[in-house]
Amino acid sequence: MNSATGVLPVAIVIAALVIKTAIGELRTPGSARRQWQFASDRRALAAGTAIATVLLGWPQAKGAAIAWALLIGTLTAHLVHQAAHRP
Repeated sequence: MNSATGVLPVAIVIAALVIKTAIGELRTPGSARRQWQFASDRRALAAGTAIATVLLGWPQAKGAAIAWALLIGTLTAHLVHQAAHRP
């Protein structure tokens, strides 16, 4: 599998998340801002990136591996942020 075909599934997942966010925003204005608030949480992003890097490892850091690491890191950051801000 070359790098371009390895990145395609990542792009599809990202597109699906953006579409889901847009539909939610149309239904409930302001929901997108709350949903993506984790992107400004440095602790959550650091945790997500660290976990993704450890899971994938440096030796496999080709284009597709980097794209997957960023996606895994972002989703983990979202979970860490949600857990930290639960009432």
